[in-house]
This record gives sequence, C-alpha cells and structure tokens, in this order.
Amino acid sequence: MWSSTVGKKAVMAVSGAILFLYVVAHMVGNLKAFAGAGALDDYGVFLREFLSPVLGYGGFLWVVRVVLLLAVVLHMVAAVQLARRARKARPVSYAHRPKVQGSYAARTMRWGGVIIALFVVYHLLDLTAGVLNPNGVEGAIHANVVADFQRWYVVLAYTLAVVALGFHLRHGLFSALRSLGVASARRAAAVRGTALGVAVVITVGFLVVPFGVLFGIVR
Repeated sequence: MWSSTVGKKAVMAVSGAILFLYVVAHMVGNLKAFAGAGALDDYGVFLREFLSPVLGYGGFLWVVRVVLLLAVVLHMVAAVQLARRARKARPVSYAHRPKVQGSYAARTMRWGGVIIALFVVYHLLDLTAGVLNPNGVEGAIHANVVADFQRWYVVLAYTLAVVALGFHLRHGLFSALRSLGVASARRAAAVRGTALGVAVVITVGFLVVPFGVLFGIVR
C-alpha cells in the first residue's frame, strides 16, 4: 500500500485524521481556561493521572506524543513523496495553466504545513517545556497561558499559526474524505462546505483563549 499513490494518499488521510482528532481534543481542553485556573490545571492533572496504574504518572501523555509523532512523520513523508511523484509525472510545465477553484487552498497546504510545524516547536518550548514562557511553572497551566498571551506579539504569532491551521484543515479534510471515497462527485459541494465550517469552528475555538487573555476576559 505504501508504494502506491493511492496508498500514500490513504496514509495521509488516516494520519491526518489522527492529528485532527488531537486538534479537536486540544481545542476543547484549551476552552477550560474560561472556567478558571482550577479547571484548566485540574484538567492537566487528569491527563497525567489517566491510566497511571498501567502506564505510570504521565504515561498516557507520552503514548499520545509518540502516536502524534508517528502520525506527523507519516503525514509529512507521504506529502513530500506525493509531491515529487506529481512533478515527475509532468517534468515539463504547462504552457498555459488556467486557475482552478482549489488551487489557492492547495497552495496554502505547502507553506501552511511549514508554519504549523515551526509553531509546534515553539509551542512545545513555550507551554510544554516552559523554556520560552515568562512564567514557566510546571503544572501551573492557567498561569502560564495568561502570562504568555498578555504579550500582543505572541497572540499575533499564535493567530497566524492558527489561521494557517484553519486553511490546512479546510483543504485537508476535503482531500482526506475524497481519498477515502466519502467525497464523491455528488457530495463534493456538501463535503467542501462541511470542511470549511469545521475549519472555521476550530480556528475560532483556538483563538478565543489568547484574545480572551489579551483583552482581560481570562485572568
């Protein structure tokens, strides 16, 4: 399956689905910031204690991290290999290439993926390791978030990354469903609209917390 183009697209779809589910769960967890410091910090404790009798304290989070890392590697490798195959299939450029409806969204996948990857590295150093966070206290998730997003330039960088994620999800969801055979020609318009709606909800869901901190709603 891995050697075929269809197989690589299926791998991209499945690995993308894993990453998508994590993004949704992460967004929902972030929204606990509006419930106060106790709610967000307790949620962090819950994640570290989940399945601790079997995996040990924090073991569940490490399992999630390994699965996510594997999904990211498969997703990126498949994307690069598919792009190379597409270029080899047409070594000579079009003399005239008309614009297509999906071309803009497809182009955003290239730079959007790079922006997201770079932001993830920063995000881990900031709110996971605490190295770049002005508060940087382990377990004080709410305080770290508030200290972070009180700086307008951090909110701006976060916004750019989340918007890139939204574009990535919009095109990625539709492409994944098409690769898995869900987005047939008859359902294409409905699936495309659904992908756009989901991308908007997730983008807004991620941005309300930093802007809530910036405008003093979340303290």
